[in-house]
Amino acid sequence: MNGGEHSRMTRKVTYWVSTGLLAALSVFAAFTYLSGSPQAVQGFAHVGYPQQLRIILGIAKLLGAITLVVPGFAKLKEWAYAGFTFAWTSAFVAHYLAKDGLTAFVPLILLLLLAISYLTRPASRQWAGGASLAG
Repeated sequence: MNGGEHSRMTRKVTYWVSTGLLAALSVFAAFTYLSGSPQAVQGFAHVGYPQQLRIILGIAKLLGAITLVVPGFAKLKEWAYAGFTFAWTSAFVAHYLAKDGLTAFVPLILLLLLAISYLTRPASRQWAGGASLAG
């Protein structure tokens, strides 16, 4: 395997590992949000979010996870990346303001994983109608 093939393979593996982790974590979060897990209910109350937002985010996380892993729908994938960015940025701010200590920084780790997924995604998963940060 030459250097170019190795680089493409590494990029592909990096994309699928980061995207698979994001999708799995998002499906798990969606399940806990939508099932009314006491931890999720208390967590939303703790940061001052209404419970209706828990349901909306549960649905959005499930749909976003599915969108990231299914083939096609490149434009919709861009929206999923944006939605996760907004959700996890908001979660960081909410937990930081609630003085949750190191827990507040978990969404930033998810944002880093999201950025890795976004920047390593193959051309077939990019929307041709817009500029790409990945080049």
